Amino acid sequence: MAKKDPRLERAGVSGYNKPKRTPGHKTKSHVVVAKDGAQIKTIRFGEQGAKTNQNAAQRAAFKSRHAKNIAKGKMSAAYWANRTKWKA
Repeated sequence: MAKKDPRLERAGVSGYNKPKRTPGHKTKSHVVVAKDGAQIKTIRFGEQGAKTNQNAAQRAAFKSRHAKNIAKGKMSAAYWANRTKWKA
């Protein structure tokens, strides 16, 4: 069996591309160990304590403001914020 990646353990997530809340982190609300092909990266995203996803207008504003970064895919914080914090 292959040895588990230490980045997964350090981030406290169960696997690649599985975001997790981080209530103990002082500034960021979520963490994910993103994997795209052979590239692996730990990404912290989301403001701790921010009120997000309150209504459709707020979602639309976030998506238009961060559209370029969301389009970058799995290796960007905006992509993960869009999927976890701003999902309808």
